[in-house]
Amino acid sequence: MPAGLPFRPALDLFRACAYSLASTMSFFPFGTLAEITQEIRSKNVSPVEIIELQLKRIETLQPKLNPFVHLDAEGARRQARVLESLALQGQQLGPLHGMPLTIKSCIDVAGWPCPAGSLLRKDYVPKQDAPLASRLKAAGAIFLGNTNTPEFLMAYETDNRLTGKTNNPWSLAHSAGGSSGGEAAAIAAGCSAGGVGSDGGGSIRVPAHFCGICGLKPTPGCIPSTGHFPPGAGAFSWIGVVGPMARTIADVRSLFEVMAGPDPGDALSAPVPIRTYRESDLRAMRIGILESEALGVPTAETRAAVERAAKSLAERGFAVEPFRLNGLDRALDLWWFFFGPVIGNLLQHSVADHEDQISPMLRDYLSYANSGDPITLNQFTKACADRDLLRAEILRQMLSTPILLSPVSTSPAFRHGEGNYAPGTGYRDTMRFSQWLNLTGFPGAAVPVSHSNEGLPIGVQVIGRPFGDELVLAVAEAIEAARGICEPPPL
Repeated sequence: MPAGLPFRPALDLFRACAYSLASTMSFFPFGTLAEITQEIRSKNVSPVEIIELQLKRIETLQPKLNPFVHLDAEGARRQARVLESLALQGQQLGPLHGMPLTIKSCIDVAGWPCPAGSLLRKDYVPKQDAPLASRLKAAGAIFLGNTNTPEFLMAYETDNRLTGKTNNPWSLAHSAGGSSGGEAAAIAAGCSAGGVGSDGGGSIRVPAHFCGICGLKPTPGCIPSTGHFPPGAGAFSWIGVVGPMARTIADVRSLFEVMAGPDPGDALSAPVPIRTYRESDLRAMRIGILESEALGVPTAETRAAVERAAKSLAERGFAVEPFRLNGLDRALDLWWFFFGPVIGNLLQHSVADHEDQISPMLRDYLSYANSGDPITLNQFTKACADRDLLRAEILRQMLSTPILLSPVSTSPAFRHGEGNYAPGTGYRDTMRFSQWLNLTGFPGAAVPVSHSNEGLPIGVQVIGRPFGDELVLAVAEAIEAARGICEPPPL
């Protein structure tokens, strides 16, 4: 602050200067976290201005896309003013100072409704933040609101009876994916700089792929899932994780580094230190192009995207070659055992006597999940043991190949209403490339690479071994660098 200038006039002057620069803020609305941070730290723009512009964009696009469940405009403005004052006073700023973020509406934020897409939870308002939300706020992030999901997160299409359907920013006739579809749509459309989703069978990676952004399904225990619904507890808690979503891999990494760390509320928490990899350190590392008949047949455009990513890595000095992974048929059967019959049985009890209030998509899931005979204790304990043994076998196969490339799903975004759990054509066939990682607890990142003939984004999945999250991000960033700048959706 200039000497002798009272604080309030300085604040007003800063705001006036910032607002006068609105027309020159070329980074908005699709700037990276690094770009926004630099502008705020250089006092070229105020957090207050950033938030006002974000709220204006949300006001314009919410009716068209419907990504938001709850928008806390006044809370965001209030926090922006506090952060603006800290910047003017020369206080030490957090790594996400002034960043406008969103969060999936199944993760607790104190005072906000957290319905997870269900009429049965419409009145639930948590009293405290999930640990990951607290960490993001402490780093200076500003939460704008929370985003839409399918009911109880159990579909790859974001639609429910409480807040309706979320559209894909690239084509309103297509799905934004699920279950983090509202989050992906908000970020892709420039309504948020980044945010948090969750993933039990591709629910971060598939929406990121559908909407043309990046997302990380981390290793279970890296980021605490405390405060997430459904809670990550019990003998199958490793299936579901929470993780960052953003428009670039560098932004995903920034969010990951803030959220990561142990928490006593998450039994899988592991105090694993954050590692840093430079691309130059990774040259000549073996990367496998995943091959397995168990995963289904991707479209020609999807295969071409993986081939393009593989070629770009080979040209940068990586040793890229086909890699056949055995055991994925069994991994997918086990994933469905836990995600289908086991979780379906728990949810069936939760909705008992309220069946008239649940959405058609949840009803569809429950009908398939609970169609077989009741699960026995012997089946459950055997499945838990089989999972661990299979995970160890897959790790042995990947001993000298720490990174794999694959599609995220067999195709780009489907049209609204075309997703289902029907055998032969439904999610158990189209989403297999993502699902097996949740069974094994492997990290995986989605990074956009190309577009279909219809103009829909196509992402590629980078797969790593447990606690190799930073390595996954480093390889994904190399793919992103070779790809070049991604154009925003035509909104």
